[in-house]
Amino acid sequence: MLGIYLQTSCIVSCLFTIVVSILWWYSEFILTLLHQDPQISKAASLYLKYLVPGLFAYGLLQNILRFLQMQSVVSPLFMCSFFVLIVHVGITYALVHWTSFGIEGAALAASISLWILVIVLGMYVLYAKKFAHTWNGLSLESYSFIVTNLKLALPSAAMVCLEEWAFELLVLLAGMMPNSKTNTSLIAICINTEAICYMFACGLGATASTRVSNELGGGNPDQARRAMAVALKLAVLFALVIILALTFGHYLWASCFSNSPEILQAFSSMTPLLLVSISCDFFQAILSGVIRGCGWQQMGVCINLAAFYLIGMPIAVLLSFKMKIYAQGLWIGLICGLSLQTLGLLWLTKIGKWTTIEPSNKILQGNA
Repeated sequence: MLGIYLQTSCIVSCLFTIVVSILWWYSEFILTLLHQDPQISKAASLYLKYLVPGLFAYGLLQNILRFLQMQSVVSPLFMCSFFVLIVHVGITYALVHWTSFGIEGAALAASISLWILVIVLGMYVLYAKKFAHTWNGLSLESYSFIVTNLKLALPSAAMVCLEEWAFELLVLLAGMMPNSKTNTSLIAICINTEAICYMFACGLGATASTRVSNELGGGNPDQARRAMAVALKLAVLFALVIILALTFGHYLWASCFSNSPEILQAFSSMTPLLLVSISCDFFQAILSGVIRGCGWQQMGVCINLAAFYLIGMPIAVLLSFKMKIYAQGLWIGLICGLSLQTLGLLWLTKIGKWTTIEPSNKILQGNA
């Protein structure tokens, strides 16, 4: 049944991707309506258009990754990803520096690299003998699980999107400030730094989600709790390493994005706030993975909505525009949202019932 669910998830991902790609294609018009700088809107729209092909690959890739992680296939996944990363660096450098694409070449390189990774992992799933019992080829039966998949996919997607949109909203707000180019560049560097650090937390969160769901499916709620505890301890370790690295190397790190003295100095003043948000992000990433593994996505959506959009973003707007703290005010508001999100998810794991997951009748019939 894993193979059928992989196909179903890919179909659902493609439906989501079509909607998002339409928004990306007309992003210049949307950004202009949101009172962004016309030059920034045009550049962002052009960049997103080159990312649209990679968006479809990214949707398929996430499903293949979960398919492999559910079966504890880690080493081949790492080797394939590392190989594509090396290829990606070469493709990016060539398209940016050796062609007329310029910065759009970076987006095109990302799209090409994502498709390479999808093809490599797809071929591995198709032809590796270890998946013979979970992958039996394409099946029309996968279409019968679309509605079932959507019931889990929509709340899960909402959980992730509500958080990610809060970060992107900061960029939009920065574009409405005085000296918008500097503020937008500063917030963009901070968001990219957070995103890169978050990849470590996201990996731990995905592991926790997979482990928790497997243990609950196997009737071992106590083991699921232990898996969460181990993941949180690892999150503390990774967070400390990253915090120390940014504390002593923030100037060098910022210089990788810009050589403007103004932006480098502004990033230096933002570093303490960035370290706080990264710490919160590590914990919430683990807890979010646990929430999804337990099937509590609906409650997770409510927590994220309240934390970011009822409290975090209003505080950010108040501090940045009314109290004139600008970029720092935006990030303080984000920290408030992340802190409340972390506390809310932690509270949910404490009061939630860690019960075993029973297979649906439809699955039982499919296995019969």
